Amino acid sequence: MHGSPDRSSGPSATGLDPAAFRSVLGRFPTGVVAVTALDPASGLPAGLAVNSFTSVSLDPPLVAFCVAHTSTTWPVMRTAARLCVNILAESQRDVSERLAFGSGPQKFAGVPWAHGPGGAPLIDGALAWIECSVEQEHVAGDHLIVVARAHDLAEHHDAGPLVFYRSGYGAVTRFTPSQGL
Repeated sequence: MHGSPDRSSGPSATGLDPAAFRSVLGRFPTGVVAVTALDPASGLPAGLAVNSFTSVSLDPPLVAFCVAHTSTTWPVMRTAARLCVNILAESQRDVSERLAFGSGPQKFAGVPWAHGPGGAPLIDGALAWIECSVEQEHVAGDHLIVVARAHDLAEHHDAGPLVFYRSGYGAVTRFTPSQGL
C-alpha cells in the first residue's frame, strides 16, 4: 500500500481507526511460522500460518502465538497431544499461503511433512521446529493467545526466514547475528 493509509473503516470503540492501527502495526516485520497438529478425530494433518509467534520463557520452555477467534482450524488442533511450530524459510511462501487461505485437509496437499517425535507434522524445508503442547489460552480482543510448552526441537536449515511486512512477504537480505539476545 502506497500513499496515505486507508481510513475508510472509521473509528473503533477505543477511538482508534482500525485501518490506521493495522497499517502502523504492519510496519513491524514478523517471521512466519506454520503451527501444525494431527486432528485427534481423523488423524489427518491440520495447520495454520501465524505471524504472531514469540518465545516466552526459558525455564520452563514456553512459546506463544495468537489465533483469531474466527479460525475454523484452531478448534480442530487445540486438543491434539502435540503441536509443532515450524519456522518457515523464505522459500516456503506457498506453504504459508496454503495454511492461511486453504481449508480442511487439502491445506496439506503438496506439502511434504513427517511425524515429529510426539507425532505432530514437521514440515519439510522448515528452518527449525518446536514440538509443544498447549499450556494455557488467554482471550485477548479478537484473538486467543496460546501459550505452549516445548517438548522437543531441532534446527534443520540455514536459509533466510520467511518475513511478513506491510501485508506482504519478504526476505531478510542482510543480517548480522548478535550475541546479546
